[in-house]
Parts: sequence; C-alpha cells; structure tokens
Amino acid sequence: MTDQGEEFPIGQGDAEMPVPRNAVSLDDFGFSDDDEHDGRILNQAEIDSLFGGDAAFQGDERDETGLTRLMSSSHVSYERLPMLEVVFDRLLRIFTTSLRNFTSDNVELSMDRLGSQRFGDYLDNVSPRSTFVVFKAEEWDGYGILVLNSSLVYSVVDSLMGGRDRGQSVGAMQAADRQEGRHHTAIERSLVEPLVRMILSDLSISFSPLCAVNFRFERLELNPRFATISRAANGVVMARFGIDMDGQGGDIDLILPHATLEPVRDILLQQFMGEKFGHDGIWENHLAQELWQTDITFDAVLEEQVMALSDIVSLSPGDQLMMRRNPDGKVRLRCGDKTLFQGRVGKKQGNIAICIEDVFMGRDTKLQNKNYV
Repeated sequence: MTDQGEEFPIGQGDAEMPVPRNAVSLDDFGFSDDDEHDGRILNQAEIDSLFGGDAAFQGDERDETGLTRLMSSSHVSYERLPMLEVVFDRLLRIFTTSLRNFTSDNVELSMDRLGSQRFGDYLDNVSPRSTFVVFKAEEWDGYGILVLNSSLVYSVVDSLMGGRDRGQSVGAMQAADRQEGRHHTAIERSLVEPLVRMILSDLSISFSPLCAVNFRFERLELNPRFATISRAANGVVMARFGIDMDGQGGDIDLILPHATLEPVRDILLQQFMGEKFGHDGIWENHLAQELWQTDITFDAVLEEQVMALSDIVSLSPGDQLMMRRNPDGKVRLRCGDKTLFQGRVGKKQGNIAICIEDVFMGRDTKLQNKNYV
C-alpha cells in the first residue's frame, strides 16, 4: 500500500524481482502454484500446515511439515575432516595395544560410528548409567568428553579383579543386569580412572603428527547434566569405539565439539597422503641430493663503470678502456646478482686462476676470511 492509499495485489512486479538460487516454492510444501492462484494470500489453515501446527495433525500420527521439520532436524551437516579420520584410525591401533597390556587379555577394538550431530541430541539419547569423563585440550583451550557405557565399566572391573569366567557367559548376563541398576561405586570409578588417563594419553599421541596437544583429565561425572561442555544446539563430532573382550565389553564415545577443533580445522581439512600425513621423506632426500648436483655459472667481475650511451656507441676495434683499479686488486665472483666470493687473479698450471680470499653470505655481507685455491 502506498502513501496515497492505493492497493496493489501481492505478486505484482514479480517479474522484475530476482529469484534466489535456493528459493522454496509453495509446491515444496504441498500447495499449488497454478495461474488461478496467482496473487492469493495464504489462509490460516495453510499457514498452520506450513509451520506444522495444524490441529488436524495432532496426535501420534502427526506428520510434521515445512519449517518445523526443517528446524527440528537433529542432523547437522558439516564439512568432512579427512585428517580426523586418520587420527582416529591411528588411535584405534595405539589404544588396542595399550588396552591389551592394561587388561592382560585378548581385546578387539573397532570404530563403529563417526559423524556429527547436535550436542543436546546426543545427551538426550545417551544412557543415564554411563560414566562421563570431562577432559580439556590445553593447547586448543577447549573441552571434550569420553562416555563409557555401564557394560564396559563392569567388564573392565571384572577383568582387573580377576572375577570373570571365560568359559561361561554368566558375567555378561550379570553385567547386563547391573546396567539397569545402580550407579558405579567409588571403587569402580577409581579402577576405571587409569583406563581413562591411558585413552587420553593415546589420543594425544594420535594427534602428535599433526600438532602437539595435551588432553588433561578434568573430572569424572555420573550425571550427564554435569558433563555439559557446549550448548545443546552446537555441533559435535562423535566417534564410537567398540571393545570386545572375549564376549564382554562395551562402547566408548569420544565427543569433540567443533569449537574445540577450530584451531586445527585447516590441518584436519588436508587430504591423507601417507602415515606421516603428507610428509614424503623419500622425495625430500632425493631433492636434497639433486640440489647438490646443480650446475651454476660464476662471473668474475674485474671492474664496473658507468658510461654514456654515446661513448659506448662510438667504441671501435683498437679503443682502450681504462680500468680504475690496482693490478693487485681483488676480483668479485658472482652468481647472478649475488656476490659470493672475492679473490685475486693469478696463474696456475698455465691457466688463469682466482685465489679466493673472502667469502660472502647474502648480498655483499662479508662472513669470514678464507684462502681457497
């Protein structure tokens, strides 16, 4: 509506307006966009359906549509971090060896899941009987958490205390029963804490080819609300490792917020090019050896003068150029425009030779005095 009170139908002048590349039409939400509906304003029922608030869809069979489905999506799309996958693969190998030495048992590890999601969605689905370990990445000034499920804690305690019968599955059944019961006692938590410190140490070693980082153990929590290290809507990287110890075991979830990984984001975006993360030692050694065999050209400069162009044009055979230098003066040896050496002209084995007396580093900077023949 203009200042004069004239009314224009909605949609007038749409032909002159640019259409965004990712524009959403009414057809995407189930509404028709035929010519007979041009200029029509949405009624209340269509607005409710667009936002998923129509009373006709209330109940268990409600089909969320439109913006509600878009805003309530639990999936978080983030760019792929190839080097982070390599770090977790390295952690898998290192932690397998450490855990076998820790439990003196046959242990098999696997990475069951790696992805991104919202931190609040993860806490809503995690078991309340799990053990939450909060740690800090000191160099990154960020936090992360390790989540050990109840069955893994009981399996580790049984393995350390020697109370597991390998010939029967009674221990696994008891662990499953205890998972539904009480929280872990102080003794059980004290037995698990060395395992947690070992995981953090192995994680630091896994990141060492990329950057130096120390993951410091902060605290151990039993309530997930006390292990909140990020906002519920923030994205996190969740890696789930499965541990199998002769039929027993459980899962370990490693949670790293994207804000924690931000200082090394550029490094994690690099592509995998070998165990040393892109450092090819063979090519480096070959290049260094070939550089020593490179041929360079030396120029022996007796004198430099500034002359007028007319004098140079008038030169003819038989003319003499007067050098304003002492016959015993030094000659400069140059490579391009860099002066490398300085010495005196002489004769050796019937050839003209230069005895090097001064060695230069860089541009006309005397480093030391040496005599070379």
